[in-house]
Amino acid sequence: MLGTAPRLLTPRPHGSTIRTVDLEDLFPSKPEDPLVALARQDLDPMSIEELKARIESLTAEIARVEAHMQRAETHRSAAEELFKKS
Repeated sequence: MLGTAPRLLTPRPHGSTIRTVDLEDLFPSKPEDPLVALARQDLDPMSIEELKARIESLTAEIARVEAHMQRAETHRSAAEELFKKS
């Protein structure tokens, strides 16, 4: 055995099974926008009652967003007033 390379316990595989992985596939930089997904949803299979419930849910969401915007504007105005230069 002098001068010979040590033998492996298992034979060498034919070709590698190691493949490169695109990190963008594993961890997308930005998840899909829920509004885009909502707009893509097929409305055809929905009943009239389901469509009415959807409108009610969307109307409630609009009211929630508008209330949040109002709170943000009030907070911003208060901050600007507090740090206003004399």
